[in-house]
Amino acid sequence: MKKTTRFRELVASPEILMLPVAHDALSALAIAEAGFSALCVAGYGSSGSALGLPDIGLMTATEMLTHYSRIIERVDVPVMVDIDTGFGDVNNVIRTVRQVERLGAAALFLEDQTFPKRCGHMAGKSVVAVEDYLPKLKAALWARQDPDFVIMARTDAAAVYGLDEAIRRACLYAAAGADMVFVEAVTSVADMRRVNAAVPVPSMANMIEGGRTPFLSAPELQELGYAAVAYPCASVFTVVKALRAWAGHLKAKGTSAGLAGPDTMIDFEEYFRFIGAADIREREKQFFPAPTSDEKKAKE
Repeated sequence: MKKTTRFRELVASPEILMLPVAHDALSALAIAEAGFSALCVAGYGSSGSALGLPDIGLMTATEMLTHYSRIIERVDVPVMVDIDTGFGDVNNVIRTVRQVERLGAAALFLEDQTFPKRCGHMAGKSVVAVEDYLPKLKAALWARQDPDFVIMARTDAAAVYGLDEAIRRACLYAAAGADMVFVEAVTSVADMRRVNAAVPVPSMANMIEGGRTPFLSAPELQELGYAAVAYPCASVFTVVKALRAWAGHLKAKGTSAGLAGPDTMIDFEEYFRFIGAADIREREKQFFPAPTSDEKKAKE
């Protein structure tokens, strides 16, 4: 089954689709190993991982798509990607959508912020007029080659103009053909329920530790009517915490010996297996003839 078809099926399933967000190929491996059916990759973690900088639109289209390609190539599950504001006008959006499809992504989302954009839970956001966003959304829908490729429209209008405007926009985006919508930074459970009652297509929630949206479990979000939920920050939050602990310990003690242990660090052999090195070594054997008995004796 195509990954696009699989992703569309997962969104349509009665069970909410959990989408942990990978910040690089290593984190994507961990997410896939845990058994998630799909994952996402987005600007927040990608900017932090690739640039060591915040999600304020600093990554170029080329940098972002190259980063995404490594993740998509490394895992077998469907991957949804973030293309921010589309990197320009309708022509840039068309090119980006087609590039993303060629990378093997299963879905993408396009937002209505102004450029340079900000993380959805940062202060100081602004959004473009609906009349400026709709042509880009229509261009994205026109550009896709695979009809199963999912295109989600994101609106950040709730933090700028209030929830009524965000819902109005989400409904307009759905009417224009968006397969899903994402109303970002909804601030109460009652408002989350309002979004899902009003919007006629599947919607996604965004769970950020310390963010503006109530932090709910997947079953709770499913009860509110969400089809999917993304976790955009947890991977980088976890990694920064662990790296700070390791670097601080090493600096203070001159060794990581006291920090190493099953709860804090894997060892060389476990990493060898996790990263796929053992499988690669096994794969290599099919390309080399087995040594003859004479060759074995010569080595001895």
